[in-house]
Amino acid sequence: MSQRLAHRPLSRPRRPWYHAPAPKESSGVADSTCTERRVPSPGSEKRIDDPAAIAPEEPSRLTRDLTASVGDAGAFGVMVGIGETYVPAFVLAVGLGDVFAGLITSVPLLLGSLLQLISPWAVERLRSHRRWVVFCAGLQALCFVPLTVAAWQGQISGLAAMAVASLYWGAGLATGPAWNTWQGRIIPQPIRANFFARRARLQQITTLAGFLIGGFSLQWGRAAGDPQLLVNVFAALFLAAGVCRLLSTLCLALQSEPEVSAVSTRRIHIAEAWQPFTSGPTGAILMLAVSMQVGVYVAGPFFNPYMLKVLNFTYAGYAVLLGASFVAKFVCLPLWGKLAHRFGAQHLLAIGVWGIIPLAAGWVLTTNYWLLLILQIFAGASWGAYELALMLLFFETIPERQRTAVLTLYNVANSLALVFGSAIGAAILSLGQVSPEAYLVAFGVSTGLRALTTYWLYRLPRVDVAAAATTIRPLTVRPSSGSLDEPMLTTLPDQQTEPVGAERR
Repeated sequence: MSQRLAHRPLSRPRRPWYHAPAPKESSGVADSTCTERRVPSPGSEKRIDDPAAIAPEEPSRLTRDLTASVGDAGAFGVMVGIGETYVPAFVLAVGLGDVFAGLITSVPLLLGSLLQLISPWAVERLRSHRRWVVFCAGLQALCFVPLTVAAWQGQISGLAAMAVASLYWGAGLATGPAWNTWQGRIIPQPIRANFFARRARLQQITTLAGFLIGGFSLQWGRAAGDPQLLVNVFAALFLAAGVCRLLSTLCLALQSEPEVSAVSTRRIHIAEAWQPFTSGPTGAILMLAVSMQVGVYVAGPFFNPYMLKVLNFTYAGYAVLLGASFVAKFVCLPLWGKLAHRFGAQHLLAIGVWGIIPLAAGWVLTTNYWLLLILQIFAGASWGAYELALMLLFFETIPERQRTAVLTLYNVANSLALVFGSAIGAAILSLGQVSPEAYLVAFGVSTGLRALTTYWLYRLPRVDVAAAATTIRPLTVRPSSGSLDEPMLTTLPDQQTEPVGAERR
């Protein structure tokens, strides 16, 4: 190969897929999971797409880590799409009721966010980020065993279903801080942003493929007219999801880790992590995010039973509605990145907030499938703008050393808000005897509470935040927002902004 290249001095060597392409002067967005442009660290003299910028590590180790990380993303995405997405539909199919189907999408998240608090302690005890992540991933895979058995038998108690879902989300979210730290150590900084952006895109594609396959498989099972066949299809989906998570766990185990002596953990000090919320724009941003979550989750968890039981949509139609918002959300990210770069993240946040406010009301105004499909596309785009702006304003105004702790506290506050909101929605449905009218009342209350978040929107002090390359990964699919996402902290530049004067928008 080297001899042939020697005779072709004008040819360009082919870059590995994980290196970024040369930046274009006229282009503002690198890819669908990044914001406007890449911001090199101060003093950097090498382009991030230059292979020579990477330290001469062992190529085989780096290649193995990158390949295994990609395998983890692909398998994880299929698991989310084909298994986790259909847990609410499963509990409906076995007769646990509309209210329970809504609560099972929110209550377990609280346990998961609380378990993140023990991650630093667990990593310190195990002296390894990888061991903790692999343990939690394996535990999450095992959660599909009781779900598969229950689906095959066609029954499960409410307590058992909630316990399994709580353990599943607890194991899943508990890996977050450790995984972010670990990946930041093993993926070289020069290729990190581009690699994780492409990795996240693969995860989005496999998640979409997973829940479309799941939806059409369930539609086939229902069309046969045999209730036992339908629950057997659920069993097959959960089994496939468990296998995918086991493959994901294997890919995690195959990745390297720094020497034990190099692994350092930093316990979360609540007072220190809470400090950013007490000064500057971060506190107002948190209040906006929490109040929005309360309003959204009055209705959000109950769109699943509303579509499947009240509107009697097919599983295929249900999957397409989920897919519409999911795809719209990530397709619109480059556009929102350009807008954030040109007009600022706070203008983008306003677009997102005002776009989210009327979404629940749309379900009150129409039951036409095609109009709801258009509404879902609009919902995905609005949530993409909101979450991207929130990430830029929230996480990039916090120093790098505090981000993991602050993200953990943010997740706890976020989970408390969504549980509180879903409890309000459950109370409304219960008082209305889960009638179609009760759903409409819940959607109306949700719309009103969303509108109240504008109070915090216009109390935000002006801050200047560069639209830097940031990557998000989908954790699960939600009918109300397209997906529940998490920022990949290793791709965020270490920048901290201050309010611009005392001016308020």
